Amino acid sequence: MKRFKCGREASLCPDVVVAQIDPKKLKKKQSVNVSITGCLAAPQGFSPSLKWQQQQVSKFSEIRQSVNKHRQHWNAQFLDDNVVMPKTEDEDGWRRFCLGENVCLDVQLKEDDNINPGLDYVKTGFPPFLSIVSKLNQSTISAVLEYLINWFEERDFVPQLGRWLYALLACLEKPLLPEAHSLIRQLARRCSTVRANLESKDDDRLSALNLMICIVARYFEQNDLADKD
Repeated sequence: MKRFKCGREASLCPDVVVAQIDPKKLKKKQSVNVSITGCLAAPQGFSPSLKWQQQQVSKFSEIRQSVNKHRQHWNAQFLDDNVVMPKTEDEDGWRRFCLGENVCLDVQLKEDDNINPGLDYVKTGFPPFLSIVSKLNQSTISAVLEYLINWFEERDFVPQLGRWLYALLACLEKPLLPEAHSLIRQLARRCSTVRANLESKDDDRLSALNLMICIVARYFEQNDLADKD
């Protein structure tokens, strides 16, 4: 999967730090159902090697450190006038913002549009630039993750989805709150389901699906979901 880059805005992501959680911010009677169901096994030859998984975890960790290091700088940058970020509770707005109207409205592109789509981010979705994701607090990150993962439950994997999931996971603080823990497990299971239905190892989605499963299982230590070498 390609990293999100645009001009001087290169890669994304915070130090692997232990977040200090204020107990006062947690609901007194908070219950979250965390499924213990594992991932579907990959078809023969579709799962990545352990070495590949270790390499991806290392890269992901470096990106998190970079984001954390540069978060204050990018957070101070003004967004272009055409970048209007939705309110946290605006589920449909965030889906359109991240994925674009073409994907959300299932617009069938003409051949010319695929060749030269231009930079109409309203239609194609805004990439997760550092200047954008650095402005998201943990509550918004979790909310947008939930919106996108729930959308993915009913639909196919698209490149815009992969870029945003990677970016949001890179900004998700550890230790995970119960809601986030449940969400990322849901994501890995859904990726394994889509992967199990791929017909070819040459499918463009395979590497991205493997990467999502790898990050959830190996980096966030959901080891029961990991692909075995």
